Amino acid sequence: MAPAAESCGPGRAYGKRRPPKKLVPLAYKHFSPIVAEKTLGASGRPEGKITRSSDRFKELTPNYNTDIIFKDEEDTGADRLMTQRCKDKLNSLAISVMNMWPGVKLRVTEGWDEDGHHSEDSLHYEGRAVDITTSDKDKNKYAMLARLAVEAGFDWVYYESKAHIHCSVKSEHSVAAKTGGCFPGDALVSLADGGTKRMSDIVPGDMVLSSSADGLGPLTYSPVLSFMDRQPHTNKTFYVINTSDGASISLTAAHLIFVSDCTKHTLRTAFASDVRAGQCVVTAQGSRGANMSAVVSSVTQRRSSGLYAPLTEHGAIVVDHVLASCYAALNRPQLAHRALAPLRLLHGLLPLGSGEPGVGVHWYARLLQWLGRSLLPDRLFHPLGIEA
Repeated sequence: MAPAAESCGPGRAYGKRRPPKKLVPLAYKHFSPIVAEKTLGASGRPEGKITRSSDRFKELTPNYNTDIIFKDEEDTGADRLMTQRCKDKLNSLAISVMNMWPGVKLRVTEGWDEDGHHSEDSLHYEGRAVDITTSDKDKNKYAMLARLAVEAGFDWVYYESKAHIHCSVKSEHSVAAKTGGCFPGDALVSLADGGTKRMSDIVPGDMVLSSSADGLGPLTYSPVLSFMDRQPHTNKTFYVINTSDGASISLTAAHLIFVSDCTKHTLRTAFASDVRAGQCVVTAQGSRGANMSAVVSSVTQRRSSGLYAPLTEHGAIVVDHVLASCYAALNRPQLAHRALAPLRLLHGLLPLGSGEPGVGVHWYARLLQWLGRSLLPDRLFHPLGIEA
């Protein structure tokens, strides 16, 4: 049973390499997920039209990706304007289209609408929806194009007509839109051989500097078992926590980091977005040794590429010389550590592969997210949501 269960997750399974995922085209007039577009399980409620004169217009960003053709029939550049989340998903889809059909590009026929051409509560008015085709306008490709849009991460995809595919995303303010309790790809971890390695280059089996799930244990080297989330091509906003001794760690808003009020025996976890200057974090400058405390000098934000959430056997990890939890969204790291015990046991029974791990959210993490939504009150989770 164990090898069969492992084959559901990312990375190499026991025995033969898993075959590539088979993509099934979306049927005409079908949509994914199978719920209404403006519900929490899809793209969520509309938040009102955005006009060029409104304060929310700054939420829209132009997309100048040369791998995407914008119809722009109004000749105003409106089709290029969209939310950052929509832009990220559209750029990912453009890569998939070129890989699937060499020489063919993604084409956007409708983006942000400022002229009232859609229904009253359309997400086009908020830059959260696009209508797409392929550059060759081959309608035989549209069913697969819809499937590629689903795989690219759009929150709702609808094979709406024979002429186009409709895609939309959650609001930037939505509790479910903030994806990834993760580190950026350029973050560094400390290895058992004394060297360092970029987060984007980590593979299961690497021995990285770590500590216990509560952050109170001594620093030790722990194997990376898997990734709870791994999205190499995603761009996100990270909170940058800078310390007085020169350390600096970048995390997404809902990732947990160990902090204190700079007195003894007060170590706890906090969401990265809640860390403030004057608090202390645990640092590990140099080689393996005792945990040290460093004062947070400032907290800033930056955008960077890649989302990586490695899971270590011990439940914590030292990233850029700062100790952080492996867990996110729920500020109960020991509960999360216990919930992941079956996965750690599974990996303990199987050899850790050295190949490149898979992309996306781990199947076990998805299961825990579903259970968390069902069993735990919302107040226990980060304000931006369980997927933050």
